[in-house]
Amino acid sequence: MIRVLLADDQSLVRAGFRALLDAQPDIEVAGEAADGEEALRVLGETPVDVVLMDIRMPRLDGLAATRRITGDPALGAAKVVMLTTFELDEYVFEAIRSGASGFLVKDTEPEELLRAVRAVVAGDALLSPGVTRRLIAEFAARSKEPAAADALARLTEREREVMALVGIGLSNEEIARRLVVSPLTAKTHVSRTMVKLGVRDRAQLVVLAYESGLVRPGWLG
Repeated sequence: MIRVLLADDQSLVRAGFRALLDAQPDIEVAGEAADGEEALRVLGETPVDVVLMDIRMPRLDGLAATRRITGDPALGAAKVVMLTTFELDEYVFEAIRSGASGFLVKDTEPEELLRAVRAVVAGDALLSPGVTRRLIAEFAARSKEPAAADALARLTEREREVMALVGIGLSNEEIARRLVVSPLTAKTHVSRTMVKLGVRDRAQLVVLAYESGLVRPGWLG
């Protein structure tokens, strides 16, 4: 059973998400929160697998709450999916850099929301749609953080190649076809790369691929 925490200051949004999620045989809503502080309190009392986190909330916003969740070993097992009203939200890239595994717009189709919850639990980042990749590329290009090229020195040539393919949004199956290897081998390369770089998940690997200059925004189709 996948346990979900809903963190949004609009009660109608939470009610709509709860009705959809609780109707699934493999998902249950384990708690609700109207702001970031309440979300942290609930997480401290109730273990969950996924937090659907609104970016803009009173007291403690979604960005700050996400940083505290991912920075706390006691809470860090929970994957955070950010909720935003607009696709081109100025805070989305910062949310992913803060440790979120992806983001969704609030008016997303029900099937996409369910897919998203199941995907992050399976270890996938919500970075497949082209609009998401373009968004991350745009904000990565604007980032003022220093390049992380030194970190890439730990990687083999094949691992760099795999990281670049992850960065342009390819799945493990697509990487396997591109490199003419098995999907399991591709998955192993991705996993080893994440371990070597100390990144939380695939979303963080994509961000690092752009920040390090390994992938350029112009490469996106």
